[in-house]
Amino acid sequence: MTRRLLLSHLSLILLVLLALEVPFGVFYARSELARFSRTAEQGAMTLAEVCEDKMEHGLTADLPDLALAYGRRTGGTVLVADRRGVVLADTAAHAVAGKDLSAEPDISTALHDHPTVGTRGAPPADGEFLFVTVPGGSNPAVACVVRTVYALGPLKARVRTAWLVLAAVGLGVLAAASLIGFALARSITRPVQALERATAQLAEGRITDPPAADRGPPELRRLAASFTRTATRLQHLLQAQHAFASDVSHQLKTPLTSLRLRLENFEPHLAPCAGDSLDKALGELERLSRMVQGLLALARLENAEIRAEAADLDAVVSDRADIWTAFADEQQVDIIVSGSTSVPVLAVPGALEQIIDNLLSNALRVSAPGTSVTLAVITPPAPGTRTPSMAELHVIDQGPGMTEAERHRAFDRFWRAPHADHDGTGLGLPLVRHLTRAGGGEVTLEAAPGGGLDAVVRLRHAESRVQQDRLVTTADVDTAARSTPAR
Repeated sequence: MTRRLLLSHLSLILLVLLALEVPFGVFYARSELARFSRTAEQGAMTLAEVCEDKMEHGLTADLPDLALAYGRRTGGTVLVADRRGVVLADTAAHAVAGKDLSAEPDISTALHDHPTVGTRGAPPADGEFLFVTVPGGSNPAVACVVRTVYALGPLKARVRTAWLVLAAVGLGVLAAASLIGFALARSITRPVQALERATAQLAEGRITDPPAADRGPPELRRLAASFTRTATRLQHLLQAQHAFASDVSHQLKTPLTSLRLRLENFEPHLAPCAGDSLDKALGELERLSRMVQGLLALARLENAEIRAEAADLDAVVSDRADIWTAFADEQQVDIIVSGSTSVPVLAVPGALEQIIDNLLSNALRVSAPGTSVTLAVITPPAPGTRTPSMAELHVIDQGPGMTEAERHRAFDRFWRAPHADHDGTGLGLPLVRHLTRAGGGEVTLEAAPGGGLDAVVRLRHAESRVQQDRLVTTADVDTAARSTPAR
C-alpha cells in the first residue's frame, strides 16, 4: 500500500513537472533562436549599409578588411557581392572574388530587395548554421548584397544546458516529493499495518499488540480505537463461551447421571403397565445426554487451537470399517471399502475417526436389511493438471436419500430430515463439517447414483501445501470424538 500511494503521488508530480518544464524548454529554445536571428539580421543590415556607402564613394577595396573585422567581432563569416551578384569579399574563402553567385536563392532574393533568414546543414563536423542575406540599398538601386553565416553550435549548447538544468530541477523536485510522499504514505499505512497485524492476532484468538489509537490520520485513529474495543469485546465473549463450555460440561454430567440412576431405581416399584413409559423416559434422557455432549463438543471445537497434521486416510478407513462391521452385521448391512490414496491428508488429530463414525452411523441408521454402505477413497486430479491436490472420501448408502433442499439444510444444528427416527440430535453433521474444515477440507451431501445419499469429504493432501496455521486443541477434538453422532 505504501508503494502504491508513493507511486501515485510521484506520478502526479511527474505529470505536473512535464506539463511545466517541457513547454518552458521548447519556448526557451525557440525564443533563443529567434533572438539570435533578429540580432544577426540587424547586424547584417547595418553592415550592408556601410558596404553600400563604401561602394558609393569608390572604396570597394576596403570591403575585405571591413568584412573580416565584422566577422571577427561577431564570430561569423561574411560574404559581400555587388549588384550583379559577383563576390567582392568572402571571409570564409568558400567563394573567390569575382565569382558569380546571382543564381543562389538567397542572393537572388536579396538582389530583388528582400532579405532572407534561414538555417542550413553542413557536414557532420561543421553542424548547423544560421545565414542572413540582406540587400544594401533599395530596389532598383541595390548596390550590394551581404550574407552573414553563424554556427548554431554554441546556441544549441546553451539550449542543452537549459534542458539539463530543467532536468536537474525536476529530479530534485521528484526526490523531495519522494521523501515527502514516503513520509506521508508511511504515516497513513503504518496504522493500517498495525490494524492488519492486530486482525491476524485476533483471528488466532488473542491480541498481543493492539493498534495505537494516537497515530495516523484522525479517521484511522477512530478506526483503531473502534477496532480495539470490538476486539476486546470479542475476546471477552470467546473467553466467556469457553468458560461456559467447560463449566457446563462438568455441571450437567452429574445431574444427568443422577437422574438416570433415579429413574432406573424406579423400575422395581412400578406397575408393569408403566414400564413402557419408563423406557421412553430413559431414551429421552439418553438423547438429552448425547445432545449436551454434542453441543459441548461443537462449542469447544469452535474455540480449538491445534495444528492439522498428516494422517493416513486408508488406514483410518480400514480401521473404522472393521469396527463398524459388527454393528452393520446386526442390521444385515454390508460395509464395502474401495479405492485408496498413497498421499497423507491433512486433518486434526482424531478428526478422521470421528468424521467416519458420524457418517457411518447416519448411513447405517437409514439402511434397510440387505443393502450396503460403501466407503470409497478417490484422488481426482486438480483442474487443469494431472496432479491430485485433494483426496475424497465417499460414504454412500442405499437409503431413502434427501431432496436438494434437505441436503442444503442437513448441516444446520438440530435439523433432522422429516423421515428420520427420533433418536438423532441433529448435531452429527454439523460436527462433521467443523472437523473437516478444521483440517482445511470441506464436506458436502450429494445424491447417490443408484439412490440414497453420498456424503463427500474432501481433504487436502499434506504434500500439496504448507501445513495450515489454524489451531484446534487436542483435548477439544477428543471431547468431540466422544459425542454420539446423529443426522
